[in-house]
Amino acid sequence: MKKSVSVLTAIALSTAMAFGSLSAQAAHPLQVDGQNLPSLAPLLEQVTPAVVNISVAGTKVTRQNIPEPFRHFFGPDALEGAKQPFRGLGSGVIIDADKGYVITNYHVIHQADEIKVTLNNGKEYLAEKIGEDQQSDIALLQIDAKDLTEIKLANSDDLRVGDFTIAIGNPFGLGQTVTSGIVSALGRSGLNMQNYENFIQTDAAINSGNSGGALLNLNGELIGINTAILGPNGGNIGIGFAIPVNMVKNLTAQILEYGEVRRGLLGITGGELTPELAEAFGHDTQHGAFVNQVMEGSAAEKAGIEAGDIITKLNNQKIRTFSELRAKIATLGAGKKVSLTVVRDGKEQVFNVTLQEAKETNIAAKSLHPALDGATLSSSDGKIKGVLVEKVLPNSPAARAGLEEGDIILGINRYRVKDMDDMRKVIEDKPAVLALNIQRGNASLYRVIR
Repeated sequence: MKKSVSVLTAIALSTAMAFGSLSAQAAHPLQVDGQNLPSLAPLLEQVTPAVVNISVAGTKVTRQNIPEPFRHFFGPDALEGAKQPFRGLGSGVIIDADKGYVITNYHVIHQADEIKVTLNNGKEYLAEKIGEDQQSDIALLQIDAKDLTEIKLANSDDLRVGDFTIAIGNPFGLGQTVTSGIVSALGRSGLNMQNYENFIQTDAAINSGNSGGALLNLNGELIGINTAILGPNGGNIGIGFAIPVNMVKNLTAQILEYGEVRRGLLGITGGELTPELAEAFGHDTQHGAFVNQVMEGSAAEKAGIEAGDIITKLNNQKIRTFSELRAKIATLGAGKKVSLTVVRDGKEQVFNVTLQEAKETNIAAKSLHPALDGATLSSSDGKIKGVLVEKVLPNSPAARAGLEEGDIILGINRYRVKDMDDMRKVIEDKPAVLALNIQRGNASLYRVIR
């Protein structure tokens, strides 16, 4: 018995050392050989009221893919598509108790007609959506409630691999659940290359329903918003991802100031730094973002960045990959002044850059409206301002609707559209009928899509 107690004591002491000062301020009343066993319970009692459960309800339109020769056999309801109700669950984090601001994932509340926030004490509130950003998977909600608890925001740039993490959320709708782990990796990307990704990877158990929940450090501070997992059946296998809180801070600040996200643009193309590239350009590590091209008139060109440069730091914080640089620049916002540390000819130089505003280009039209599936659209940069149809897949809904490559969409449902942002606002609510005013060569015509 004496030997087993000594083993327990060793385990308790090693755990206490790993948790640092937490064990002194958060000791559990149980003891082994006079030593307090460490516990997260006191910390969690302070922070769990700031993590909420989110339930959503809405309707989705499912469209019938009916070949053109047979469409006249079906009624308008079949062509328009059936509306099917849906429900979903997720999590959220209160970041401002006085104003009732709650952060969650875009994919948790997307297309929801009703959003309910349930506090840890069981009280329910209807939430208003303040703003959202699909490409970074962030949404900002607001509830009208008193005596809320908010979570303090950490500096996620200070994170290191091996730091302890705590995940809190609503997995599988079970209710508030706490898991723990460590930071497994930083700067992860590649889950969806169209989005801006710079994930914290953790082995704290994250499952379906944890999306939008909190990832904390051992000070009870928010370090990230849980957003995705890798798992064969949608379950936890110890590979979860969270959006760093510094990105969240930048995005929410833009949403609150402008009502939308105004992305920063550096004006370069590039890629990851390979060992061969690093050696060829006089760089002694693989960390950094390699610049292939600098766009004419861009913020990077004006600051003096050149093709062949290796960007190693942003605002004196190390950059590991090009994807990390891309995500951080985009979420910092237009007009921000940043410093870039660059390796050129084996020597470090620092450049000050004022970011320009990025305009969205080249997106799959299906994300805007199901009837446009098969078309690739971008903001027209020619004399005629509108939305350019860059490509139309054969036999797609867009092709059957009469769209052709090179068309410029000038208006939708009597609203003038000058770029992708205008188009998105007009068809945000997915209207059943789209009346498109199109410029095709020298001709002006209409296409009505149902």
